[in-house]
Amino acid sequence: MAPVTSDWLHLSDDEEVVWERRPHPIAMGTGLPIGVGLAVLGFLLVGWGAVDGIDLLTLFGVLLVLVGTALVFARYLVWTNTRYVITSDELYKKRGVVSRDVTQFRLDRVQNTSLQQPPIGRLLGYGDLTVYTAGSGEPELTFERVPDPDRAASHLNEQLGQPPADRDYTAV
Repeated sequence: MAPVTSDWLHLSDDEEVVWERRPHPIAMGTGLPIGVGLAVLGFLLVGWGAVDGIDLLTLFGVLLVLVGTALVFARYLVWTNTRYVITSDELYKKRGVVSRDVTQFRLDRVQNTSLQQPPIGRLLGYGDLTVYTAGSGEPELTFERVPDPDRAASHLNEQLGQPPADRDYTAV
């Protein structure tokens, strides 16, 4: 895999990136279609209201275009600034637009993994890959709505040195 060049990922000399992705586009959530719908509705109102000159309907249309565009842009920014990385030594999850939150821990701490895919996730090709560490009953890290989760789990299992049958995979 091509090396990841970023200011938040600091690899040791012998560490290499084996898998890196951002969440599936579905992770942008309902804010994306709502934002697009508001922008389209706003454009229609602007076009309809502009026939008679600038009036309250036109101004409301402009407002809807601005709100819809801002909503789409915000959802896109959150999506594009979320990264999941598996290296030869560690797992990384980076989130944040204004501030940055990077969770990382060594692969030798991984006790168990779980892959969950709801029916819509199986249809659209995404799922949640959860990692549990030794000494903790709670999930340590979850790659939410990861695209092609079987491939991500396979890369993780390969780095853990365990065949897929030894891991816990469940469909929800």
